[in-house]
Amino acid sequence: MAQSLKPVRIAPKGMGLADFVAKEEGFFEAESLAVEFDWKTFRGTQSSWKGLDYLNRPQDKPYQKGDADVIQSACQWGSVCNAGAGMGRFVSDCYGISPWAIYVRPDSKIRKPEDLRDVPIAVGMRAGSHFNVPWRLEPYMPLEHIKTVNVGGFGARLTALLNKEVEAASLLPPQIAMADQLGLRKVMENTFHTIWWVPEHLDRAMLAAVLRALARAEKAIDANLAKYLPLWKHAIPAEFADRKWDFSKFGRGERFVYENLPAGEFDEIMEQVTRWGLDDFMKERRFERLAVSSR
Repeated sequence: MAQSLKPVRIAPKGMGLADFVAKEEGFFEAESLAVEFDWKTFRGTQSSWKGLDYLNRPQDKPYQKGDADVIQSACQWGSVCNAGAGMGRFVSDCYGISPWAIYVRPDSKIRKPEDLRDVPIAVGMRAGSHFNVPWRLEPYMPLEHIKTVNVGGFGARLTALLNKEVEAASLLPPQIAMADQLGLRKVMENTFHTIWWVPEHLDRAMLAAVLRALARAEKAIDANLAKYLPLWKHAIPAEFADRKWDFSKFGRGERFVYENLPAGEFDEIMEQVTRWGLDDFMKERRFERLAVSSR
């Protein structure tokens, strides 16, 4: 008798290929999982968040509706803050490494990070594109001169920059590769960690199975990146789907790392979000109450 598969819902970030590769190659099924991608939440995270308060963003809505059985991932600061605000737990035994960059239009007078002083930068509120801005710009200017404007997700920020609604935008994969192909200009770049974010009651054995499948997908990507680059088609925002993209130039995007979050990183995260004044929704701040391990 065929082994029954356990249903699990995953909202891909779309910043890397591991989710798509694990699905394509049957790595989830090999772990006895029947994975359903939550495309509604995913597409919502790519869209405009204008007028949306925290707890009402697309990724927050499953928790507000009492339907939180979805595995997600967010920036290191966002996942911790979301857990602290009562929305699930963050996973402490894996993380991602993702590129990040700020782009401007090719005719912009902004040439270097210092030129972004008092310039509103398009971000998605309290997500990776937001938290990265003070983190990476503070070496160049005081916090009070670092300005952000809540535009929203992947497609919305890139659209706002192209439509001249903003002078600069904080971008993540695959927006970075898209921006390059659209002729936009990079002002600065770096990397940051992402952390997986799960319902409090999620079965740990199921979580471990998901993470093993993602780790296996990363090995497959390392072995043959070119084979999987066309899977970036799944991460292209709807408003850009009709354009012709050269996926061979997109790169790998976020890398999944199945290792414990580096020592001291949680304390550093808490220190940063507190100093930035972005911890105001947190009800819980203790690692042991916010973290969950799959092991």
